[in-house]
Amino acid sequence: MVIFFNASKVKEQPIGIFDSGVGGLTVAHAIKQILPYENLVYFGDTAHLPYGDKSAGAIESYSRKITEFLLEHNAKVVLIACNSASASAFHTLKKEFGSRTLLIDVIDPVVDYMGTRDFKKIGVIGTKRTISSGMYETKLKEKNPGTGVVSMATPLLVPMIEEGFIFDDISNAIIRAYLSDPSLAGIEALILGCTHYPIIKNQISKIFNFNVEIVDSARIVSLLLKETLEKHNLLNSPGKVRDQFFISDYTPYFEKIARMFFEGDINLKKADIWS
Repeated sequence: MVIFFNASKVKEQPIGIFDSGVGGLTVAHAIKQILPYENLVYFGDTAHLPYGDKSAGAIESYSRKITEFLLEHNAKVVLIACNSASASAFHTLKKEFGSRTLLIDVIDPVVDYMGTRDFKKIGVIGTKRTISSGMYETKLKEKNPGTGVVSMATPLLVPMIEEGFIFDDISNAIIRAYLSDPSLAGIEALILGCTHYPIIKNQISKIFNFNVEIVDSARIVSLLLKETLEKHNLLNSPGKVRDQFFISDYTPYFEKIARMFFEGDINLKKADIWS
């Protein structure tokens, strides 16, 4: 259990968020819509993206170091805005840092949400690491034993998005190649098991003629974050907000996407935490 000795001071501290790259910005953007007075400190590990083809051990190592960095920046909550890291490192991070901060992943809130629905067949797409962990499939079936779950690794989508290939013929061809797989026929909902994927949510929905519920974690996790802050009396009061964005390696596309989500100038810095 985390004990906050001076909750009034802690309220002003930022929410820490990390991902392998731009994907977590979809979560950060949703947080700002629901919690506009919260300060954010974001870390995009662009030096090691994508996490989806890394080993569980490597992802744990990256996640541990980034969490330390966010705590050094006084994060009152650490949100793992990456499905691969949530699948591979969440429990390790809770053991190591659970007494120092609140930690939230992006898988459990989505599973809980799906448990309130009555879908007969659900699809899940994600990185190789997320899908091979079996985390979504196992937890979804625990919630709803009668629900059919089809999981599919879609490893080209993250590098495609990180390289800026979106809303064009290349991205449409790649998305269609994956989602036209016969195993996904008849699904009623598709979980976007990667926080990068909401950037191409409309393209994905179009493949299914807008007849399938496309479930992304951004709003679901943001609502849980709000509940968590309320529960611990840690909601920040209205005032001047200062968001910070860090990346481990500079990429022009990260800045472009960040400006798209957060309109105007952003406080973006490179932080080489690996040397």
